[in-house]
Amino acid sequence: MREYSTPQSVEIPTTGNLTDDVVRNADEAPDHVAFSRPSPAGDGWDDVTSAEFLAEVSGVAKGLVAAGIEPGERVAIMSSTRYEWTLLDYAIWFAGAVTVPIYESSSEEQVAWILSDSSARAAVAEDARHVAKITAVRRDLPDLHHVWSFGDNAVDVLTRLGADVGDDVLEKRRTAAQPGDLATLIYTSGTTGRPKGCMLTHGNFQTELGVAVAELEELFARDDAATLLFLPLAHVFARIIQIGSVKSRTRLGHSADIKHLLPHLQSFQPTFILAVPRVFEKVFNTASQNATADGRGRIFDRAADVAIAYSRGLDAGRVPLTVRAQHAAFSRLVYAKLRTALGDHCDYAISGGAPLGERLGHFYRGVGFTVLEGYGLTETTAALTANLPDAVKIGTVGRPLPGTAVRVTDDGELVFKGGQVFSGYWANPAATAEAFDTDGWFHTGDLGEVDDEGFVRITGRKKEILVTAGGKNVAPAVLEDRVRAHALVSQCLVVGDGQPFIAALVTIDEEALPAWAEHHGKSGGVAELYDDPDLRQAIDHAIEDANQAVSRAEAIRKFEILPYDWTEEGGQLTPSLKLKRNVVMRECRDEIAALYEV
Repeated sequence: MREYSTPQSVEIPTTGNLTDDVVRNADEAPDHVAFSRPSPAGDGWDDVTSAEFLAEVSGVAKGLVAAGIEPGERVAIMSSTRYEWTLLDYAIWFAGAVTVPIYESSSEEQVAWILSDSSARAAVAEDARHVAKITAVRRDLPDLHHVWSFGDNAVDVLTRLGADVGDDVLEKRRTAAQPGDLATLIYTSGTTGRPKGCMLTHGNFQTELGVAVAELEELFARDDAATLLFLPLAHVFARIIQIGSVKSRTRLGHSADIKHLLPHLQSFQPTFILAVPRVFEKVFNTASQNATADGRGRIFDRAADVAIAYSRGLDAGRVPLTVRAQHAAFSRLVYAKLRTALGDHCDYAISGGAPLGERLGHFYRGVGFTVLEGYGLTETTAALTANLPDAVKIGTVGRPLPGTAVRVTDDGELVFKGGQVFSGYWANPAATAEAFDTDGWFHTGDLGEVDDEGFVRITGRKKEILVTAGGKNVAPAVLEDRVRAHALVSQCLVVGDGQPFIAALVTIDEEALPAWAEHHGKSGGVAELYDDPDLRQAIDHAIEDANQAVSRAEAIRKFEILPYDWTEEGGQLTPSLKLKRNVVMRECRDEIAALYEV
């Protein structure tokens, strides 16, 4: 049984809570630009100083107090990523309450469950669409007393409501919470079963960010540090960047408009970003497709190969002279355009939520944009491990953060201990007991390895291991990640549990398809082209590439392209774009059965 731990490197607060960062910033650097929010005219960004943010947070918090929100009570936020989300989050903490995020894409059934299970006293929605979902289920929520909406000026309404609440009253509320007190209930995205509320304390976040900000000093400590959040703040991954940015005085922006993300990056000029692997896949695939459409496909492919070779050479300690020369040429012709697309000042990205894959990791580092891949869960306040600017091993998720220990059990599962690990599931002692062993190790459900230097590699999900009829154990994630890296592929589901061989269902990226179709003299969308021989041949190449990563017995022997894609709106993907295997397996049982028909 392999075990590795990293010594604690920073002092973790034993008193106080997350609101202290806001007060300290306003006291020590009142004119510092803490946020840049989209201007009402839509033509730029308006700055918000640390002093202005404290004033806004205090005003809204007083409104919550005036509305009768008591310490420890739960207040839900159902909204896309925006400045007001962060403002309400801190206001809830100033009032001594607990934030309950709800994905803005959640169904009525999911909304009803989270509001009911958390006994939320109030909810703040983004607009009429979200208010309607809450209203539709409100009759079954006796604890829900208030529903406000950003669309109906919730910030102004609450600020006016709290005008008579004294500063001393608010300060007493703000300072009451200590590290062991609950800060938020984050409901798991539910890839399997009904979402469970993860209880994360102020101390969990203080531990996570106290360590992460120090270890990622190269990102957070530079004078012009800035990041643009575009992932859902209902997800713990985005939430720690929000809190880390406030803690480190990193200028923070928000954007929920993924379709116009690149223009927003170029105007905001972040110095680092965070994203899930699908975003990095899309950026690469879009660049590849655009190059092909312009007749420069071969040049781009060669440039990509050189970037990967250059990065691999860095790992080996020697970059061949021919690769170095080609890299210098492509840096001006190809790589510079990619770096500009992400913002001229963006040097790093943080990736999590799913495996990035070695090829993409080497590609981005090769073009001068290092993606730091990490690993964690909602239950662990996000990161347990991370690659760091001075300690990167591509293909791994890095070493345990200081103060964190990892162990590989006899059956290959990764288990952890650390101050960022949650205290349990809300009102669910049975699930809590199942998550920890008798020695206090948290069981992640993920399979992995730890090398001699302490770098962790994820190899699959314990509950997703397929066992073929021949008794071969197969981790589908390895194959799925490789197939999905192809420019035309949106999603991939590998199947074969109890079957004679491994097979796959593949969906097509609807944004990438038009350029490919035009280049091949074809017309129509996915529904018309899904069984096209040339398209099948292209996907067959993706399958062959994926099969190079596994043994013959684990290889995909048959695949089918679907005439539609799996989406978050359709219920097949989580908000962090992970495949809900149980949902897809149920909805596509006929298609899966057809793969094994003689």
